[in-house]
Amino acid sequence: MSGPYVIRGAVSLPEAELVWRFSRSSGPGGQHVNTSDSQAELRFDLAKTEALPEVWKARALERLAGRLTDGVLVVRASEHRSQWRNRETAAVRMAALLAEATAPPPPPRRKKRMPRAINERRLREKKRRGDVKRGRSGGGWD
Repeated sequence: MSGPYVIRGAVSLPEAELVWRFSRSSGPGGQHVNTSDSQAELRFDLAKTEALPEVWKARALERLAGRLTDGVLVVRASEHRSQWRNRETAAVRMAALLAEATAPPPPPRRKKRMPRAINERRLREKKRRGDVKRGRSGGGWD
């Protein structure tokens, strides 16, 4: 688990900027549960980092504003019984979050004009379906 964590392409998070904390996971367990700190918590100070380009950093700060605590992004993992696997899970989650938050915005949608023939065909079909349904009312059997 050493070395930088790659976010996207050539940009990676240096190990020195990641802070790990471990604690006991909640939930059921056996004899082992009271002695092992298997829950992994990964912290990354997004506001003070120099690892990301300024554009990405601003984009991530804006998009992750609800998840940040004083500019710090926190990810926890406690699904696995092993601390090592929880560390891997937390690191992958952090990288995925940052990759999604730093992605460029989608291109603006260009409004397209509906061709006249398509619109007329749609209206004709609606009219025909309405006539079919109106004919089911059962009024003409006397």
